[in-house]
Amino acid sequence: MQHLNTQPNFGTPGQRYVRAFTPGDDFYEALIDTHRDLSDEQSQLVNARLVLLLANHVGDLRVLREALAAARAGV
Repeated sequence: MQHLNTQPNFGTPGQRYVRAFTPGDDFYEALIDTHRDLSDEQSQLVNARLVLLLANHVGDLRVLREALAAARAGV
């Protein structure tokens, strides 16, 4: 049974990084670039689509329910 991984897990398969935080920074930069020059409404739509795309990629409803609970717990 797979569980929600909440530890840093960013990277490109086969690529080694000098600093452990570099892939997370790279993702954050790509995320910010994705939202650049969008209206608030467009940005919300991109976020909703991204959540659905990634949820589909994960696929495991148990993991997705864990992620939903973890996200809501911090609000």
